[in-house]
Amino acid sequence: MNSTYSGFAALICGLMLCSSSSADDKHTFTRDGHTTDSLAKVKKQLKDGKATLLDVREQNEWDEGHLKAARLLPLSVLRKGKLSDKQKKLLPKNAPVYCHCRSGGRVLAVAKILKAQGIDIRPLKSGYADLVRAGFEKSKDAPPPPE
Repeated sequence: MNSTYSGFAALICGLMLCSSSSADDKHTFTRDGHTTDSLAKVKKQLKDGKATLLDVREQNEWDEGHLKAARLLPLSVLRKGKLSDKQKKLLPKNAPVYCHCRSGGRVLAVAKILKAQGIDIRPLKSGYADLVRAGFEKSKDAPPPPE
């Protein structure tokens, strides 16, 4: 029994090491699955070009207003599973990808999809209006969404 326990413990330790992030990029998630990264950290990483921000709302919501730093990739598109080359470029595998929606719900479904693809996805609990109130720049002139 002791060797079984040791083998199990080694397996668990190995899984933890494989899924842990590097020492200079540690992050955690809340119990419901949202990132604990502060909005100040998100802003800085976006400003420094070290992260991507996805708006996972639908096209009509995007058209009503969106964040200047965000790129549109709706949950409905991700659920279909067939992304264009432009859409795939929005999902770097070597940098955090923050995502937001209207109220912090859809981002959890997106996180499940993208995490399975090896993306460092960090769903924000703050919705679009919360992010605008927190000082994220709103823009109607952002680049058009990918095809």
